[in-house]
Amino acid sequence: MGRTLTFNIFRYNPSDPASSPHMDKFTLDETERMTLFIALNRIREEIDPTLMFDFCCRAGICGACAMVINGRPGLACHTKTKEMPAEITLMPLPVFKLVGDLSVDTGTWFRGMYQKVESWVHTDKKFDPKAQEERMDNALAEQIYELDRCIECGCCVGACGTALMREDFLGAVALNRLARFILDPRDQRTEKDYFDIVGTDEGIFGCMGLLACEDVCPKQIPLQEQLGKLRRKMALAAVKNILPKFLKKDF
Repeated sequence: MGRTLTFNIFRYNPSDPASSPHMDKFTLDETERMTLFIALNRIREEIDPTLMFDFCCRAGICGACAMVINGRPGLACHTKTKEMPAEITLMPLPVFKLVGDLSVDTGTWFRGMYQKVESWVHTDKKFDPKAQEERMDNALAEQIYELDRCIECGCCVGACGTALMREDFLGAVALNRLARFILDPRDQRTEKDYFDIVGTDEGIFGCMGLLACEDVCPKQIPLQEQLGKLRRKMALAAVKNILPKFLKKDF
């Protein structure tokens, strides 16, 4: 006989003046191969149709069902109830604007972040639709693909101590995104161009190194490794920029 699961779920609809933040309790009989995604859909279909949460692919690809699961950001579709205790607490991801209950607006945050890091290939080459694609070494293409696997779920942002305290912090996902363009030979930006974007407390020097971002990433992207590489690269760029000016000084 399966367990009876208890779900403590955060409820609040900011667009409803009569609504106030509170927790609602629901119980379900656990079924074989049940995930939190399945459980939440059952709650909405069988118990409370007003429950708000996001989902799309059910396969850990879209990132829409990210939420805080027993204090830890994760994907509802990837989380099996058999691996959880019988009592489960679900909260919306912090940092992002709350839409309602477990649903948050990650899209606005990500659009703003991509504008800050200028998330596109910078080149002065004119596009020729008839030309062959530019060749790229397989090893380099795989490096870029490794960083391009981000599904924009927002788990790393929700787990980040700095992002929780500072709205201007770019976060690990932004630094990972910029690292992807640094690797891309088609991007013609210089080290100074990159440094101007992330070489501040809002970028690489704002991270406290708590490693929570990489710890909760559902795609196991090496976020801290990229942060370390960016710090070394940006520090070297700063030295190259400052040293000539220092040597010219008349002591």
